Amino acid sequence: MAFLTTLRETFGVLPAVIKTTKNLSMPATHRASLGLAVEQRAHREADNSAIVFEGRELNWGEFNALANRYAYALRRQGVKKGRVVSVMMENRPEFLALLVGLNKLGAVAALLNVHLTGKSLAHCIDVAESDKVVVGQECEDAIEPLCGASALEPGRDYLWLADDDADSAPDWALDLTALSKKAKADNPSSTEQNSFGDPAFYLYTSGTTGFPKAAIMSNRRFMIGAQSSAALGLQCNRFDRIYLCLPLYHATGFMLGFGAACVSGASVFLRRRFSASHFLQEVREHDVTCFVYIGELCRYLLHQPAHKDDWNTPLRKVLGNGLRPDVWMDFKKRFGISRVMEFYGSSEGNVAFMNVFNKDCTVGTTSVEVALVRYDVDEDEILRNAKGFCEQVDDGEPGLLLGKITPKTVFEGYTDAEATESKILRNVFKDGDAWFNTGDMLKTVAVGFALGKKHYQFVDRVGDTFRWKSENVSTNEVGELLNAYPQCALCNVYGVAVPGADGRAGMAAVALREGETTLDTLRFSRHVNEQLPKYAQPVFVRLLTTMDTTGTHKLLKTELRKQAYDLSVVSDPIYVLKPGASEYELLDRDFAELVKRGEAGY
Repeated sequence: MAFLTTLRETFGVLPAVIKTTKNLSMPATHRASLGLAVEQRAHREADNSAIVFEGRELNWGEFNALANRYAYALRRQGVKKGRVVSVMMENRPEFLALLVGLNKLGAVAALLNVHLTGKSLAHCIDVAESDKVVVGQECEDAIEPLCGASALEPGRDYLWLADDDADSAPDWALDLTALSKKAKADNPSSTEQNSFGDPAFYLYTSGTTGFPKAAIMSNRRFMIGAQSSAALGLQCNRFDRIYLCLPLYHATGFMLGFGAACVSGASVFLRRRFSASHFLQEVREHDVTCFVYIGELCRYLLHQPAHKDDWNTPLRKVLGNGLRPDVWMDFKKRFGISRVMEFYGSSEGNVAFMNVFNKDCTVGTTSVEVALVRYDVDEDEILRNAKGFCEQVDDGEPGLLLGKITPKTVFEGYTDAEATESKILRNVFKDGDAWFNTGDMLKTVAVGFALGKKHYQFVDRVGDTFRWKSENVSTNEVGELLNAYPQCALCNVYGVAVPGADGRAGMAAVALREGETTLDTLRFSRHVNEQLPKYAQPVFVRLLTTMDTTGTHKLLKTELRKQAYDLSVVSDPIYVLKPGASEYELLDRDFAELVKRGEAGY
């Protein structure tokens, strides 16, 4: 019976696989975009539910009309095709309607991380070459200090969207809420002019050599991602409701969650942020059938007190990334999940995997040409043979994932041409070929019958980035900001595993300047809090007398990663930033034991 179920599931998804593969071949001139998808949805199903949020509900007709009002209001302010508008808002319907409205104009929306402040935030606005900035009332405190520090003019180039009707816009911003109420609600003609090849969004990715980089997402990339999520992943339709609590400034929540709803007609239960204690209650109350996750959320749910009826909900299909093998089966069984669509991809990459055949503990398979090549983790470099070419690893052996760059699998890159080129490997297997370097290690895994399609499993990130609290963290960016602290001579930043937590926590090995013997934790903590968003702040700080490097003067990380914060092998002082704390304190054996047991609260 299990084998027959596998056969039905495997062959049942084939039509959607064929259709999605066909979409890859659509020309750049093909007319398709998020704005057009929403207009079509509103035309066909105007009265059907689109978004449920904090006690209010919008149908597709109302949502499309709101997006149109934003589009007309912004057009009056000079926003048009090709212009860039940076947007900083928390999850709410107005954020989504604004993005749809900008897309209808052919403008590019640069999605700002709401946790960014100061220099990192200013950099993101500048690197996108923003013409305007739209900020939600809930984020205005982060934007206000930047006014006047760039070519953008306060009172003209900053626009504000209310989160509470009782408040009004600050004097440095135009009131987009008020402007939109006076605007037309019918579809703008500009929507029909947008095509597959047009840039639509900038999503930021942690840079390996500095501040976040703006990765370009075209209409093609968004629409193929949305259609893949809806047809191959969640297999949703207008009778489904998707639980969406991931940040909408990331591709998973925006493209694969909201995008899937737009192309399928499913509705969205939208939350500003995740709450493990309210999750099952809301799933039952709002008849949620689908959930877009990251692995950390599934782990948090498993940590909640178990009840005999945890499985008794309408939720059956989940899609996301980062669900680790040690959590996978327990999560499925406890919550009665029948379909886990784990995927792999990045904001900027040309490679995507999806578990379309519903196998366990795998990111699935891919329809594009990929390779896993040998990589020296200690030296942080790709290995090449005597002829100068890369070599592929054996089945089951971890290797660095590369995606071949072709007309069908374009690497759209970043707004920075130099940053784009740095992610491209050339002459990989033959002279003249070009491949995108994902920076991730994967391996092949056996999954049983799958039409001969290889399946893969994520192993780890390599090099200069790691993932913590659902965010990519650049070790170089953190290191540069820590190096600016007066006591620091040199910092080496890396990720370390923390039991019970997904991803890796930041750890910094710090060599103090000559004459300095102890770390001023109060001043250091203040520096970290001012310079880094919470997710990028090192959880552990180790003081070193000397900093070891390789023969090519690269900072050595491998041994430091292995030793991590283990007090039985490390004699150097280690400081820790405990959950909810704002100041570092010396790591003692009692707290180290809590961390080791996965009971420290990370």
